[in-house]
Amino acid sequence: MKLKYLFYTLLLIGFGFFIVYRISANKAKSELSNDKSGKDKPMNVSGVVVKSQVFDTNLSLSGSLEANEQVEIRSEVSGIVEQIYFNEGSNVAKGQVLFKVNDIELRAQLGQAKTKENLASENERRAKLLLQKEAISQEEYEIARADFKSAQAQSQLIKAQISKTAVKAPFSGKIGLRSISPGTYITPSLLVAKLVNSSKLKITFSIPEKYANQVQLNSNLTFKVAGSDESYTAKIYALEPEIEVNTRTLQVRAIAENKSGKLFPGTFADVIFPLEKIKDALLIPTEAIIPVQNGKKVFISKAGKAQEIMVETGTRTATSVLILSGLKVGDTILTSGIMSLKNDTPVIVKIKL
Repeated sequence: MKLKYLFYTLLLIGFGFFIVYRISANKAKSELSNDKSGKDKPMNVSGVVVKSQVFDTNLSLSGSLEANEQVEIRSEVSGIVEQIYFNEGSNVAKGQVLFKVNDIELRAQLGQAKTKENLASENERRAKLLLQKEAISQEEYEIARADFKSAQAQSQLIKAQISKTAVKAPFSGKIGLRSISPGTYITPSLLVAKLVNSSKLKITFSIPEKYANQVQLNSNLTFKVAGSDESYTAKIYALEPEIEVNTRTLQVRAIAENKSGKLFPGTFADVIFPLEKIKDALLIPTEAIIPVQNGKKVFISKAGKAQEIMVETGTRTATSVLILSGLKVGDTILTSGIMSLKNDTPVIVKIKL
């Protein structure tokens, strides 16, 4: 009886294993069939046909606005400030006296120096007469003459120091906030104010070295500043004579009119620099580009299948990329689903106009 139960038990276990095996085999076969059919099923993608067109290439660069002329006003001599002749934030003219330093001591020194100069001049005159009468030697006359020249130079030196007590504007412009008051003891190290000529502004920016040969003097560019949608025009007037080794860029300087006074020195500028016009340019949408380790690639449709192509790119705009090599006119570029594509993947392309 026990043997009979054992036989039925083994039979049931064997039958269960058979059922499990058949289910697993059928499932694997079904998955293999699905994979095969999915592999052969074409993907629906979007694409564009490459066409040649005229392309005005522009570089977007960052620059900085600087005053056409700017200087820190300081006194060359030390002393008490006697009078201030300018108002803060006002316009001043070239040569206008800005402030005066007390020069009483210097004028006293000048009087003393003039007395010595007159005495030395008289001694030189007498020595010259005596030399003509051969009463003194040539050497004695030269000593008297040297004393006179030294006294004369000392007087001129003090006169120059006195002239420096009246500090004048070196050019016309707007003067800033002052840091002195009448009665202040001033020294050459003390900054009085800043004088800025901003009727014209300089724009300094750097261009990558590969575009350096396209920069020409007297060519125009446009720029914008933060907080304004207005575009301004500037003209290139100077270039650095060499490429900066560390950044591999060429520094360029342009100048812009600022008669309205809307632009301020020190502001950042978004510069749009025009490059040469390309007549037969190949442009493709930016979303078609796939960055890879060795460069960049795209997928094109060829005979109903996706084909991977390595490309070299140039200038990039907000929506397009300039292709320098790798593509030709008439190629169909795939623009959607490209991250899921592989070589020879069947595709159905919907062309965008």
